[in-house]
Formats: sequence, structure tokens, C-alpha cells
Amino acid sequence: MTTWLKCPELKWRDLTWLGLGAVLSALALPAQAQMTTTTASDIIVRSGPGQNYPEIGMATRGSPAMMDGCLQGSKWCRIDVNGMRGWVYAEYLTIRHNGSAVAVEEYRTQYDVPSVTYETTASVSPPAAVPGPGDILLGPVGAVEAVEPPETVISYIEEHPVQPVYVRNEVAIGATLPPGVVIQQVPDYDYDYVVVNDRPVLVDPGTRRIVHIYD
Repeated sequence: MTTWLKCPELKWRDLTWLGLGAVLSALALPAQAQMTTTTASDIIVRSGPGQNYPEIGMATRGSPAMMDGCLQGSKWCRIDVNGMRGWVYAEYLTIRHNGSAVAVEEYRTQYDVPSVTYETTASVSPPAAVPGPGDILLGPVGAVEAVEPPETVISYIEEHPVQPVYVRNEVAIGATLPPGVVIQQVPDYDYDYVVVNDRPVLVDPGTRRIVHIYD
């Protein structure tokens, strides 16, 4: 014998709204925007997708990294690793496949690695940006010799905090500080300092170019 359970009466429009709500809920689920990867060796992280872009730092072998995706038609991928955000070569990033580490470049199609864009290239100059109120724009990046300061310098900076300045473009080795940014002297040292986007940087006082970025 079949026993029927009585339920509150639902009208067709109620069912329609319930079905629509389920569809909207499914659509609202966030898509996975990043992929988990691992560095296969010590690799240089650069500010752009190419050897001609300034170095941001070194990512150590075996470091976990979050990858946004890779440049269309290129082997360069954008990642967050070791507190840095920048570009690395896809062949030096690995993902897990059947329990083994494989290079991202070899499995880009199979794993549907997202494509990302980079507007500024070495051959195309970016359009002049128009800053909004309070915005600061760093000047062009030039060739500089990166500096490895002694520990006493960061100790001095930490003991003498300054008001940070905020810029809307990327902080990179070789970028030029605009004239309005006040830089602070470090006693008995060749380079000055300023805090940009909450990161202390060392600056060549003659050229006003950034020569070191503290992570």
C-alpha cells in the first residue's frame, strides 16, 4: 500500500521561482580563477613576460605558487610565489598529474590553463595614463644595477618609519620615482629609501630609480 505524505500546496509559479533560484545559485558559484603549481627549480620572477623585463626576485625550488594563467601564444605565466607577483617561464612550473609532477607547458591544453593578457610589451609603448586625485605614477623603467644592502639598512628603515606613498602602476627595479616623492637618507650609505605601496625600497638619489625592493 502506498502512503502519500501531504505537503503544502505549491503553485506552478512557486516551482518556477524555485527552479530559477537553483539555476542562479549555480551560476553564482565562483569559478576557479587560479591554479595551484610548484616551482621546479630556482627561477627568476620578472615584472613582465620576457627576459627584457626587470627582475622582481628569485622563487626557490619547490615553492607552492598560485597561477592566474599563461600569455596566449607564449610560454610565460603570471604567478604569486614567495610573497612576489610576477611572470615566470611555464616550463619551470609543475602541476600534479596521476600522482606525478609534470610541466605546466606540456599540459596546458589538457588542463585548460587560463589565458591572461599583458598590455605593455617591449615593442609597444603604453598609452599615457591620467592619474586621478592623489594617485602617483612611477616613471619609466630603466637599466640599473640591483643592490643587495646590508642588514643594517633595513634595521635603520624599520627604526625610522616614514609615511608610505601609493602608486597605481607596478613597483619594479629600475622604475623612476616622480619628483614629488620625498626620499629619506640612510646615514653612511649611498642609497636613500622610501616606502612605496607599503614596501620599503632603496633609491639611487642621483637618478631616483629604484635599486632594491624589500619583500
